[in-house]
Amino acid sequence: MANIAKLKQYLAPGHHVHLVGIGGVSMRPLGLVLKGMGLLVSGSDMSSSVSTDELIAQGIQVFIGHQADNIQGADCVIRTAAVHNDNPEIAAARAAGIPVFERAQAWGIIMQAYQNAICVSGTHGKTTTTSMLTHILMQANVDPTVMIGGYLPMLHAGHRVGKGDTILLESCEYCDSFLNFFPTLAVILNIEADHLDYFKDLSAIQASFRAFAGLASSGILANGDDQNTVDALQGMSYLTFGLAPTNQIHAEHISSDWMQFDVVCDGQLYCHLKLQVIGKHNALNALAAAGAAWMLGIPGEAVTEGLSTFRGAGRRLEYIGTFRGADVYDDYAHHPGELAATIAAVRGMHYDRIILAFQPHTYSRTRALFHDFVRELGKVDQVVLAEIYAARERNTYGISSLDLAQQIPGAVYCETLPEVTSYLRTIARPGDVILTVGAGDIYRAGQALLKE
Repeated sequence: MANIAKLKQYLAPGHHVHLVGIGGVSMRPLGLVLKGMGLLVSGSDMSSSVSTDELIAQGIQVFIGHQADNIQGADCVIRTAAVHNDNPEIAAARAAGIPVFERAQAWGIIMQAYQNAICVSGTHGKTTTTSMLTHILMQANVDPTVMIGGYLPMLHAGHRVGKGDTILLESCEYCDSFLNFFPTLAVILNIEADHLDYFKDLSAIQASFRAFAGLASSGILANGDDQNTVDALQGMSYLTFGLAPTNQIHAEHISSDWMQFDVVCDGQLYCHLKLQVIGKHNALNALAAAGAAWMLGIPGEAVTEGLSTFRGAGRRLEYIGTFRGADVYDDYAHHPGELAATIAAVRGMHYDRIILAFQPHTYSRTRALFHDFVRELGKVDQVVLAEIYAARERNTYGISSLDLAQQIPGAVYCETLPEVTSYLRTIARPGDVILTVGAGDIYRAGQALLKE
């Protein structure tokens, strides 16, 4: 708390703040929000991108590559969770006595200025649910400030700086980041074992989510159908959403494709939804978004209209084109639970074959959830495995995607993304669906396929 109080002094007009990793999905909007608050903002990232180009266009100085000289003139430094103390800019700041803060701490300070701070958490579904809520809040003319961990076509970005009294943030549990937040409404979509490079086990993850829920000043909305969530919040007072009628917020008259249903809140019909996204998991995401809107006092009509225009967030079962009669979709799933939801949704689309090109994300996750990945990947007609995307890690685990391939009948291992594209090219045929799946750069394999 003392560290947050210190940071609050720096987040005032006229101060110079430097962001290490400024091109990241939550660092980029942070830079833009701070600039809008009257601060001088600079930053650095490992490589140039659309994100860094946007920041430069908005008048923010961006250095490509991390060097000690980049922090000159900064009053304080804010870093993303993936940047450690051995980063040259962090090391230089510490040596010079320039205070270093975490990204989540900055967002926590910013949200205290809003009357409503809605924080959407969960192992899965955060980006989609936050995006759905953005559609609802925009339809209701709330004029929110938004931070999403992905791309939302409606915003042409993953963030929005509004002038209303509401801020909406996707809230991640990794490194206990969301414990730096000050939610008025905390939403918990589900809890599963993940980020086991940081958390010891599922119990530690549940304890983190419980602490997050305890930060909410006005209300908690949690998945009453998810036993891990129910166990984590035992003894706490909260509202539940889910498909079971025992939940205060639940669905009735559900269509077979999960795209139409009534939302019932506290025994009363709140709204009827006609979704443009398929799958049971998206029905649950929509229920959570509707439930949060109800708790905020938003009319049901705004929920109906807002969600009728939502066609998905970027890289969430996103249709990107057709190759030789096969439809190609891209999806961000990188956890076995997310794979299961994506595969179940696609199976309901009734293609002849499901071809899934998967790129595991981080060595630690692949090792910890190895057998779960084997089980879920074995449910499709053809699996193509790209090598593991390292992200923030080094391969101290001695694991490869080849290990997964050897456990899945008929799986094909490709060492590089061009090899993935080449193999997909040889097997694609009309009636197929080709999925490029993972949180790394597997999407490039699908993009390359469609360029031919």
